[in-house]
This record gives sequence, C-alpha cells and structure tokens, in this order.
Amino acid sequence: MTPFAKIFCVPAAMVLAFTAYATARPSAEADRPATLYERPVCPTVVGAVARCHAHVVTDSSGRPIQNASAPLAGLTPADLRDAYKIAGMGSRSTVIAVVAAYGYDNAEADLAIYRNYFGLPPCTKDAGCFRKFNQRGEEKDYPAQNLDWAQDSAIDLEMASAMCPKCTLYLVEADVNSFDSLSAAENTAAALGAHVITNSYGGDEPNTQRFESAYHHPGVAVTASSGDRGDIVQFPASSTYVVAVGGTRLVRDGSARGWSETAWKDGGSGCSAFYAKPKWQKDSGCAKRTVADVAAEGDPFTGIAVYCPVTGGGSGWLEFGGTSVAAPIIAGIYGVNGGAVHDNRDPYRHKHALFDVTSGANGTCDPEYLCTAGPGYDGPTGWGTPNGASAFGIRAIRTTP
Repeated sequence: MTPFAKIFCVPAAMVLAFTAYATARPSAEADRPATLYERPVCPTVVGAVARCHAHVVTDSSGRPIQNASAPLAGLTPADLRDAYKIAGMGSRSTVIAVVAAYGYDNAEADLAIYRNYFGLPPCTKDAGCFRKFNQRGEEKDYPAQNLDWAQDSAIDLEMASAMCPKCTLYLVEADVNSFDSLSAAENTAAALGAHVITNSYGGDEPNTQRFESAYHHPGVAVTASSGDRGDIVQFPASSTYVVAVGGTRLVRDGSARGWSETAWKDGGSGCSAFYAKPKWQKDSGCAKRTVADVAAEGDPFTGIAVYCPVTGGGSGWLEFGGTSVAAPIIAGIYGVNGGAVHDNRDPYRHKHALFDVTSGANGTCDPEYLCTAGPGYDGPTGWGTPNGASAFGIRAIRTTP
C-alpha cells in the first residue's frame, strides 16, 4: 500500500486514551461507518477570546481514534491537490504564517513526520523552511502547550504544506487565546514578512472592533475560518479585510472532476452585525459583511489525515475536519501563487476559477442563501472552492482586465 492510499479499516492496535470529552456526534453519512463519531476540539468560549474551529473523529465516548504509525483514514495531500486542481508547488521565498494560541512543543518534528510520510520535501529550521516565534517575534520563551490548540496548529501547518510544499512556514504562537494576544501575534506575523497569514479560530463579534486593524495588512493574504456553529457569524472571519473560508463535504465520485462537494452542515456563515460590507460584495440580503467568501473541505467525516500531539503524550495520526482545515488549504493556495494579493476581492474577480457548490445547508435563514448553498454566491461556500490557483493572488489580478 502506498503512502497516498486512504485507509478505512481500524486495526486492533489502535491507540485510545481516556480523558473528559465533549459530546460526540455520530456519522449519518452512507460512505462512513455509523460507528464513527466527531466532536469539536476546542471548548466554547465567552467574551473577547477565541476557540479553534477543528473537529476530530472519535469513538462513541468522544475519544479520538488515533494510531501511531500510519493514518487510519483521511484525505491526503495528493487527494486535496487533485480535488482542487493545484499543480504548482510554490517557492521557498513565499512565507505562510500560522497564527494560533498557546505553544506546540513538537511542531517541527511532527511536521517532518507528516511531510515525510506523504513524500513532501523536508521543511526544517536548519533548512530555513520552518521557524517558530512567540507573539513578540522571538524564537524563544514560547507559551506552554495546550493540546487542543497544538492539534489545531498541526492542521494549519500540514494543510499549508499539502497545498504549497515548497513554501516557507512560520508558526506564531500567541500567549493565550484572547484576541489581545492573537491580534498581537497577527501583527507580528505581518512584521516578520509573511505573504500569507492563516487563522483557524474565531469568537463572537461583539466588542471585537478594536482588534480588526490587526487583520488589515495590504498586500498580504489573510485567511480566517468561518466557524463551526452553522449560521453564527464569527470574528475575524467577519472582518472586511480577510478572506472568510467556509467548509464543504468533499467526496470522490465518477464525475469529470472526480470529486463533488456540498456545504458542510456546521460550517459558519451569515450576516455580520458589526462589520461593513466590502464594496465588491454585491449580495442584497445582508447590509453588512456576508460570510463566507470561498470554501474548502471541512466535514470531519470526509476529513484529512494529520500527525499531531495526542492524548496521553507523544504524537500520532488523527482525522480532522472543521473550517480549521479549510482556511489553511486556501492559505496554501495563495502561497502557490506567491502570496501577494490586491485585497480579499481576488476570488470575486475570478469566479471562473472556482467550483460552484450548489447544495447543502448549515441552518435555516431568511434570506435562504445565507445558510443554503445554491448557484452563484451563498453564505456557507461563498463563490465556491478552488479550481486551480488563479483565483487566489496578485498574479491573477495582473493578467485579468
């Protein structure tokens, strides 16, 4: 069996560890066993703080299904690149920065195992490809590791690697998950020279306006996950300045593309109550900012394989979904195009380079398109998912009137 094969059996040697878990929800999908479950990775939060938007596949007790030596299931880099028709590999001169809360002690080592397993080129500190910073831009004095956020950081680094194997990766670790810390880390990432910054977290919109300037860096592609609570808008995805990334359910099929997508039932979308509508966003059912702009894989039951820290110590393979997967996929594709952007209107100018997602819903809204995918623009999936890289970056702007 090649490293790129998808593995759906669950061997007896599977490692399970016990801790207190959130309620897990069962799979109701015909193409996945009914014995599989999933749950959010990060707990809910209140106030000017954020939670990661990752979901992990579990057993019925909410224990992540993990294995030490090989993925048990999950989409591979080859799957994702094929589904989204990404041919380019990017360049070492392009920097993708992951901003996340808390520390991730074994980030470089875990990333090396993921990349080696899937045949991606090495990306290490010694090679100048990987660097880790605290929120002040120092390569020391990192915050203490938090398992949930470390898993989310692993998703970000590995999805960026999958889409842009030759890009340089920075991990910028905020002290805690407050927006005070995360916005400081965001500004640090930009100051360090990142061409792309990806954010796989969010929080409720009230009282976040003072942080919005941290996500405004002209010429830098800033992606943000749209959330995992259905039609509930999250910041920073609702910022006027970011590319808000919703979630889909990505399934291999017999079509000419080879894949089909529907809106993920928990992906975030909706109408902002606080942030102005960008002038290029023309939908008529929301007077302010509408989320999302684009989308990518997010359903944990069609999720991605990740090597990351696991409960009980050490690292292993898990399967994840959530818009924490989708945001770094889009960030990696911006990296393939060199990273530099005009602003977050790029996908709006290049709708021909997106796969329109026309079915699926994350709730019930009025108007309907804010929650239900359909032809053209909709809340859950924006203008659609990548069909090549040309909708994401300044190179496309320069070659299109």
